[in-house]
Amino acid sequence: MVDGTENTADLRPVATKARLPASPPVNRLLRLTLARPKRILVLTFLLAVGMGVFGIGAMSELKTGGYDAPGAESVRGQEILAERFPHANPNLVLLVANPGGSVVDPDVIEIGRDLSRRLAATPDVTVGASYWDTPVAELRSDSGDAGLILARVDGDEDHVAIVTKQLHDKLAGWQGPVRVRFGGLAQVNNDLTAQAAADLVKAEAVAIPLTLVLLLFVFGTVVAAGVPLLIGLLAIAGTLGVLRALASVVDVSVFSVNLAAALSLGLAVDYSLLFVSRYREERRRYLNTTAALAATMRTAGRTIVFSAATVAVALCCLLVFQQYFLRSFAYAGVAVVGVTVVVATIVLPALLVLVGDRIDSFALPRRRIRRHREPFWGRVAQLVLRHPVLTAAPVVALFLVLSAPVSHIQFGMADDRVLPHSAESREVTERVRDDFGMTGSGSLAVVGEHWGSTVDAKEAIAEYGRQLSLVPGVTRVDSAAGSFARGDLVQPPMPGGELQFHSGDVMWLSVLSGIEPYSSEGAQLARDVRAVPVPEDRRVLVTGQGAQLADVTESIADRLPYALALIALSTFVLLFMMTGSLLLPVSALVLNVLGLGAVFGAMVWVFQDGHLSGLLEFTPTPLAVVIPVLLFCVIFGISTDYQVFVLARIKEQHDAGADLKAAVVHGQSRSGPVIVAAAAILCVSLLAMLASRVSLIQLLGLGASLAVLLDALLIRPVLVTAIMRMAGRWNWWAPKPLRALHNRFGLRE
Repeated sequence: MVDGTENTADLRPVATKARLPASPPVNRLLRLTLARPKRILVLTFLLAVGMGVFGIGAMSELKTGGYDAPGAESVRGQEILAERFPHANPNLVLLVANPGGSVVDPDVIEIGRDLSRRLAATPDVTVGASYWDTPVAELRSDSGDAGLILARVDGDEDHVAIVTKQLHDKLAGWQGPVRVRFGGLAQVNNDLTAQAAADLVKAEAVAIPLTLVLLLFVFGTVVAAGVPLLIGLLAIAGTLGVLRALASVVDVSVFSVNLAAALSLGLAVDYSLLFVSRYREERRRYLNTTAALAATMRTAGRTIVFSAATVAVALCCLLVFQQYFLRSFAYAGVAVVGVTVVVATIVLPALLVLVGDRIDSFALPRRRIRRHREPFWGRVAQLVLRHPVLTAAPVVALFLVLSAPVSHIQFGMADDRVLPHSAESREVTERVRDDFGMTGSGSLAVVGEHWGSTVDAKEAIAEYGRQLSLVPGVTRVDSAAGSFARGDLVQPPMPGGELQFHSGDVMWLSVLSGIEPYSSEGAQLARDVRAVPVPEDRRVLVTGQGAQLADVTESIADRLPYALALIALSTFVLLFMMTGSLLLPVSALVLNVLGLGAVFGAMVWVFQDGHLSGLLEFTPTPLAVVIPVLLFCVIFGISTDYQVFVLARIKEQHDAGADLKAAVVHGQSRSGPVIVAAAAILCVSLLAMLASRVSLIQLLGLGASLAVLLDALLIRPVLVTAIMRMAGRWNWWAPKPLRALHNRFGLRE
């Protein structure tokens, strides 16, 4: 069973009153729960159903972007391009293919021109180029069987998504001999939303049955196993409803739902597992349910609130960043924690009041464990206490080896390659990359305002174009003054070219390059272009994918020190208020960093270097620059969560007068089985994200689950115990001012 010492037949309360300890006091929250358990459960059920139904439509309200920092140079440049030169900034690509034929067949020409007309007649859609209107070579495939139509859909993300879907429903598919498929950023975003919604259903369909199996194994009875799972389902429904409500007020990333659902199931079951395990333990000490629940609320209930606070604080540090992709995970994290704490400390006790002694009903075939032996995790603690350096050194070495790949980590941005190969937008993008002469997708755009008319600015534009063409990595610069390569004019201005690159007093130049835009080289190219002096001290804005990556990286780097300081300080304060120790919070921070390094190294090895790419079916790419920050906060919160579990049990024994060895062995013995069971259940929920077809979601699931396993199996039982053994009496030391502060404000049962 959970504590590793008893079987289900031994869990009934002892009938001899003389041997029972005095009943603990009942707090006001529990008193309310005891008075109206049925009302609480009925209200919770109705609320969960309502929140679940409301939350089903959450995916349609969420967004797929959010990587840019508002006000960044690349963002402002894109806004000007979209307003003044929509043809230069297409976000929708139509691939029109005639398999086995040619794009110049009469019926294909007619269909191509009809598609262009229908697009142009759609409100908020501008056709930038069509092979059948302007038959340039770049818009025709090398094989000659396909052509492109480039368009821009104007509006915010929601409007672009709606219009793109409507166009797709009308135009995509077979039209006679021609097959029309959609690509571009607008279709990529729609495909990501649809894939994330499908993955969410798939992940929960995998996680819920496996969670029930694990709970049956842990508790050994159907009722005891069903209670935490029910609490987890309530938490999922509540979390989805809260996210749907948040999405109507602030921008929320579509990816936050997958992580929120996994965390809400995992944490709710974890907290319920801790609560039910302690409740079963207290039922052996007290005669009645009320006394057992009161004792459980004072111990496990307190630990749950503390643990949830550490997770919430860690995720709230994401609010430091400007990108709503990161901020939305903070919203989701607070929603998860808030819902799970409510169901674990109010709904769960109400359910246990009604269940009563039936908590151990419908037992599985009994598994007896010999009582005279110390539980496994107690024996591990004894071994580490005898040989702290000898046992800790191999674990630290393993973590350092796992961290090694971090030395060659590369950062990029999420693009179509995070989708499966079968996604329509990815198929179109790969066909354009491989079979068309277009290089514009990797180009930079230099936008200038207040440059005057084309005649007045022509010489300045020409000089600036020559200088830009000399930047290493630049293959050609197109402008209103012509095209330049290696400092020379290679093509004079095309007839009507001024209108393409100049509008009023606003102009732009296209800087073409063969460098992968979402790479460190692409970001450096953008920085080099920005470093080129502008004639007459005019102002320009450099935008494009490489510039976007440079701006996002700079924005995160600027805010990262504040996030690190905030998460370290808040974690230290919370753990100090719990333990009254100066060393224990510091050691927790150090161990968290050690574990984070190992997880990041493993993620580089898998998702950047491509190991396991065949098994998980993803395309290796540089890590999206926002993901390490997100993973850091998620892992930090979960790791501290388990530190709270074990330290709470050890401190409980220390406060009762036990010496260091007895307190550590007892704490590890009692918390070990619960933590390992909780970690296994949380890992099931997180690893279910590997069923996703979006590599970003796979990375989050694998990274977080690896962190949970390392923490539960190595950091907590080995490294925490070794540090406490070597610290000795210093474990509970704090300077007099801090000790006085803890005595006055420290959190106690």
